Amino acid sequence: MTEANILARDEIQEITGLTTNNLDAYWMPFTANRQFKKDPRLLVKAKDMHYTAADGRQILDGTAGLWCCNAGHGRQKIVEAVQKQVAELDYAPAFQMAHPKSFELAARLAALMPDPLNHVFYTNSGSESVETALKMALAYHKAKGEGSRTRLIGRERGYHGVNFGGISVGGMVANRKQFGAMLAGVDHMRHTHGIAGNEFSKGVPKNGIEYAEDLMRLIQLHDPSTIAAVIVEPVAGSAGVILPPEGYLKRLRDICDEHGILLIFDEVITGFGRLGTPFGVDYFDVIPDLVTTAKGLTSGVVPMGAVFASSKVYDAFMTGPEHLIELFHGYTYSAHPLACAAALATLDVYAEEELLTRGAKMAQYWQDALHSLRDCPNVIDIRNIGLIGAIELEPIAGEPTKRAFTAFLKAYEKNILIRTTGDTIAMSPPLVISESEIDVLVGTLRDVLKSLD
Repeated sequence: MTEANILARDEIQEITGLTTNNLDAYWMPFTANRQFKKDPRLLVKAKDMHYTAADGRQILDGTAGLWCCNAGHGRQKIVEAVQKQVAELDYAPAFQMAHPKSFELAARLAALMPDPLNHVFYTNSGSESVETALKMALAYHKAKGEGSRTRLIGRERGYHGVNFGGISVGGMVANRKQFGAMLAGVDHMRHTHGIAGNEFSKGVPKNGIEYAEDLMRLIQLHDPSTIAAVIVEPVAGSAGVILPPEGYLKRLRDICDEHGILLIFDEVITGFGRLGTPFGVDYFDVIPDLVTTAKGLTSGVVPMGAVFASSKVYDAFMTGPEHLIELFHGYTYSAHPLACAAALATLDVYAEEELLTRGAKMAQYWQDALHSLRDCPNVIDIRNIGLIGAIELEPIAGEPTKRAFTAFLKAYEKNILIRTTGDTIAMSPPLVISESEIDVLVGTLRDVLKSLD
């Protein structure tokens, strides 16, 4: 245990009354609970680009929280909007009732998307957005008289949240293996990682458009009349920043169009400026039928997600008697007033500071900084796009993930926050990051990499 973390534990006990023993009540998600509770890393404040740890250290946020705090931390406009909203209207039912901000927000969101993605359905997270989009796709085909279209196609190494639909179409083995049978009628295309010639690519790699043809293999195997939708992340974030080869997403769109299959983009990570454009839809110039979002929608301040649906999908449900519910789906906290207030204020901050496109201005500096780490020990690949970056490390023989997790722990000791997935270090800083802060983040990471066995 480091001296800094010993101090942190003392601070935790003094400030909150917590001790190591009573940390046990909280079962933490995606965490090695026993390891964490022996040496806890607690964050107690946040402002702009930094967290404050319990021992008072300033931790440079290299991950925008969990890919979500795109506007940085503690933004006064967002804070005040939430404070005002909770005093004015704390909750409004979402079924058969509504409140004005839910409509205002939907209109502003739709204006960010190209036609025909002009309808918005609210959720509370990325996982719920995925479940919602999958259900929409199945119900759409039934409404169109094609009820045989029940099959869903995901991709190996895809991440689509943690609910059963999401882990079924997802392709990350560790997220699936403990939970038995998945949804029936799901299949997976090949991933696009590790394609020869794409090592150390800067931006979208050149090789691998032919991997889109794997969708044709599944169509021929199952028959197109049985397939409802294909879901992919424009950039696979949680699997280690896996980029689509040049032309790959356009080819998927063409194949889906040819066979009457809906295309879903999971933009929970790539949405709201992460690529230097408002959405991956804009960056890749490909318009899917449904888009799932969350995270940056409120800059992580209040949980919220949203699914963008095309007019084709929406209009298919708007038939029959007007008094009947068109889609039997929704959540108690859909369009929660606090979430809507946070999202509206977040959109204001994005607009005022041009954050949805700032990543494009910072991308070259970010790219150059990341690729300067190529000569560090154990680095076998570097990938980047917009304000996302990944450094893939050679695994320790017989101990996969250990080298990267050690890097995470050492980085925290040196006052930077990074993420790891497998043996890949992933970074996605708030969109407000400066060049000098990129220098600190990457320079510190260089020291960390040099210290690894």
